[in-house]
Amino acid sequence: MARVIVFGPHPDDQELGMGGTIARLASEGHAVLLVDLTNGEPTPLGNPEIRAGEAEAARAALCPPGAGRGLPVRRLLLGLPNRVVEHTADARHRIAAVIRAWQADVLFTPFFEDAHPDHRAVTRLVEDARFDAKLSRLALPPVPEPSDGMGPLVDPSIEPGVTFDEIAPPRYPRWLFYYYATHLRWVANPSFIMDVTGFEDVKRTSIEAYETQFVRPEKNRAVARQLGDSLAYFGGLIGVGSGEPFFTKEPLGITGLAGVLR
Repeated sequence: MARVIVFGPHPDDQELGMGGTIARLASEGHAVLLVDLTNGEPTPLGNPEIRAGEAEAARAALCPPGAGRGLPVRRLLLGLPNRVVEHTADARHRIAAVIRAWQADVLFTPFFEDAHPDHRAVTRLVEDARFDAKLSRLALPPVPEPSDGMGPLVDPSIEPGVTFDEIAPPRYPRWLFYYYATHLRWVANPSFIMDVTGFEDVKRTSIEAYETQFVRPEKNRAVARQLGDSLAYFGGLIGVGSGEPFFTKEPLGITGLAGVLR
């Protein structure tokens, strides 16, 4: 099974862009880590404590208990400053440390064309951190403890003298995919679409967990209502009930037509 990281500039970006996919991957037994680059605050109705509680509720919604569920989704706050995310070596290395600690196979980050400066900065950081994560003998900062209460990504009881390279060896994730949580008024141009039929309610619940963002502000309530339209549109393009779009700069390989002639 794959080890996956979904990077979000702010808590709620991952749920908006690919909440159904996150839930599906977790249900299939893939190990999924959500990394919030910032806490998303300040906002008109929120504060850091409230937003943290909403992010935890959203995380829990993406992996509800029940028969047949897979691994729990995990969540970590990196702590970069909201609204002023910058492309720096320090920020890149903080992301690279998480990639190595999780030993990620697949990374997801927002699509690179966006009106939000934080989104554009985060995507460039993730692209470059993917490269940094494969470098040996690179001094990387400590990895923050996840906010999900399930313990650290890296065992803190490592014996003295053991290096980070030994406990979290250099890693180059095989895939970097882009999800759409854009602030531009345009239609996505996906390379592929994930079938998320059956995960519509899970996605909606995870988004509505952000009450200060999408429930209490009247102008934002339409976001959850419009989810069904978007899911149905992209699902219809591949002949399923619901779908979420993604982009890749690197070609996906197929071994035959069975997967595309279904």
